[in-house]
Parts: sequence; C-alpha cells; structure tokens
Amino acid sequence: MILKNGLILIDDELCKRDIAIDDKGVITAIEPCLENDCYVDVSGLWVMPSAVDVHVHLREPGYEYKERVFTGTKAAAKGGVGTIMPMPNLNPCPDSVENLKVQTDIIERDAEVKCYPFCSVTIGEMGKEMSDLENLAPLVKAFTDDGKGVNNLEILERAMVIAKNNNKVIASHAEAENLGTSREAEIVAVDRETDMAKRIGVKYHFCHISTKEAYEKVRQAKKEGYDVTVEACPHHLLLCDEDIKDGNTKMNPPLRPRADMEATIEALLDGTIDMLATDHAPHAKSEKGEYAKSLNGIIGLETFLPSIYTHFVKTGKISHARFIELVSTAPARRFDLPVPALKVGEKANLCALDIANSHVYTEDEILSLSKNSPFIGYEFYGFNKLTLVDGKIKYIQLNLEA
Repeated sequence: MILKNGLILIDDELCKRDIAIDDKGVITAIEPCLENDCYVDVSGLWVMPSAVDVHVHLREPGYEYKERVFTGTKAAAKGGVGTIMPMPNLNPCPDSVENLKVQTDIIERDAEVKCYPFCSVTIGEMGKEMSDLENLAPLVKAFTDDGKGVNNLEILERAMVIAKNNNKVIASHAEAENLGTSREAEIVAVDRETDMAKRIGVKYHFCHISTKEAYEKVRQAKKEGYDVTVEACPHHLLLCDEDIKDGNTKMNPPLRPRADMEATIEALLDGTIDMLATDHAPHAKSEKGEYAKSLNGIIGLETFLPSIYTHFVKTGKISHARFIELVSTAPARRFDLPVPALKVGEKANLCALDIANSHVYTEDEILSLSKNSPFIGYEFYGFNKLTLVDGKIKYIQLNLEA
C-alpha cells in the first residue's frame, strides 16, 4: 500500500511525499513519487505518527453502559490516537493479576488500537490496602489511583519504592482529601507528592494539572532535577470557568479561573508541560444534564488532535515538531511504550490530519458510546482522516484505490 501525496514533516517544513508500506505493516520507502496499484490518496493531509494518550477511561469491565473497549478504541482510532493507557477505575478493579486479566482479555478480543492498562495503587482504589504491585509490576507500565488519588501517604511511599525498584511510573491524580476539587486540593497534593518523589527517587507523573501554583511547583522541581513529568488536557488549555454551562463542561479537575488557564498555556509554551492527554471519561446521558447534578468527566479522543492543532499549531504558538512530541513521542517514552515514528523500517503507526479544512464537530459523528463532549458545535482544523496501527487501517474517511 502507498499513501500518495501526503505532507510529512522534514526539517521543520511540511513536504509532499509518498509513503510505501509492505504487507507486514513496515514503512519501506518515503519518496517524492512512488507507484503502486493499491494506494490511499492523502493529498493535502499532514501524515504524522499517531498519537499516544496516556489517560483514557474505557469503562469496561464494570460500566459498559458508558463505554466499551470496542467503542472507546474506535473513537481513539477516529481521533488519530493509535495507543492508549486505560485507567483502572473498573469493576473488577485491576488490583490483582486475576482482575487485570479480566480487562486484558477484553482488550485482546475487542481493542482497535494498542492498549496498555494501568493497575491501581490500592485495592479497589479505596486507599486502604496496597494492590499486589509486586506481581502486577511485570504486567503493566504504571500504577495509579486515578479519579481519587492516594491520600494514605504511608501506602503511597511503599508504592513509590516498589515502582522505583521495578522501573515503573506512578501517575498521580493530585487531590488532597477533605478539600474537594478546590484549587488548594491540587496544590497541596502536588507540593507534598513532589517532595516525596524526590526523596524516594521514583518516576512520578502528574495527571491533568490545572492550577498556576501546581505548575510553579513542577517547574521548580524540574529545575532541581526531580524525575517528575506533567500532562495537561485540551479542556484546561481551551476553556475556563467562564465556559461552564451544563454537565458536559463538568470534569475533575474542574474548569478553573481564567488565570489558571493562562498559567496552563504558559506551562505548555515554556516546556513545563511534558505531554498532553485527554482524560477521556464517558458518561451516559442520564448522568449528564444540570451541572450541579452531573458526574465528573468528558470525552475527548476524537477532538484531541484538532483542538490542539487549531489553537496552538495553526496559530504558530508551537511548532509541528513540538506538537508531535507532546501528543506522541514524549508520552510513549515516559511510559516505556513503543514510540510511533514515520521512518523507513518502522511499523506504520500513523494518522493523517486535514489541516487545510475546518470541520464543526457534531454529536451525530461521535463513535464513543457516550456523547459528553464540551466541544460539540466547535469548529476545528486538523480532524483525522486515516489511522494505521502497525500498517493496518483502523479508521479511514478517504478512498482506497486498489
């Protein structure tokens, strides 16, 4: 198969090239002009390594009415996301080898993209007893109690030691208990956990940071050589509390004051933010409505790339190369995942973004089982038209000539 007339990034410029992919899914040539009877015309599309989203909720097993592995990974493929890391707030929770297998069996059967599940730090994510981390460590890339955080600091320290000894990452939902979803809850948790991570020497990752003071703490920790990374979500870069309307604008951390959104943008532009992730969190329509009564969480896989491309790449605030680093290279490297690369000899893990034309995102097109997006009705550039996972077409909105 050949991808014809696509734009690829060469020395910071988008150049027209054809990409040949063999029947094993390996890129065999990248040239100005290649001939083959089987091709996909990607004229005008930016062909780039597929995205890696290290913060996704697939809801299965346990909450299949919100999302399934099949629908969630279909949505990922539609969005140009070829690799995801599903969170462990499931039933059963992956807090033991046996419970993890329930999840991985479903993934093996149904997933349309690559999936690398987290295991939980504590049993049932209840914060009272540590999960079987010693036996889970060889089977996962990272530990987290996402959605709640670990406020039992004795357990957290023990988990840090196990993670360090097994060269794993701990991903933190930084939220100090008894402070709700307030700004202070995040700031206190980031402050204390950063210091703990330095003392133990563990690889530590902060999920969806949203406050100015938390970014200042992480920025200083990086200067001092801590092994700390941080992710931001598109909604905290594009929206603030002034945009709150209904349940589709309710998530945790919540949309913060404009000053925090501006601080998040600053952290993106100055390099404090290492990577971007969606925190894709599906909920049924019955769980979303009036803001105060709605559950926390929004979907984001399908608008991940276009939202960031439109507001930061198209405007010249970040480069095309930095975009690839934020959404693909950096998350893969941090979590020891295969790094998608558009190079001869590499497996074709690619997506193709329509950067020339805008599109209004609609509820009707959503492939996720749930529809709780704050970006319905928004107009973005850079929607994905083609996703290849190891050379196999997993999403296509183009003509395949054969």
